[in-house]
Amino acid sequence: MDYFIIVVTTAAGLYFHWWLFRRIRQWSDRDLALSLAAGDEPMRQYMLEQLARAQREGVRRRDLPDWLERAAAQYRERAGKSS
Repeated sequence: MDYFIIVVTTAAGLYFHWWLFRRIRQWSDRDLALSLAAGDEPMRQYMLEQLARAQREGVRRRDLPDWLERAAAQYRERAGKSS
């Protein structure tokens, strides 16, 4: 019975740490996307869509900041042309 308790608590602890790690990564990725929008509400929505697109396309996490910066630049370029 002692081993069962140890295995269950260890598994639960490992799962919780994995889950927390994933949540923190999601929050930091979302924060990065929103920081590039600089308070512009339509751009915030656009950047969140681009973050979802990057995740669907499998953009590596280390490449994500550059990828999002290019998406923000494209948005600003399009917004500048339409003004």
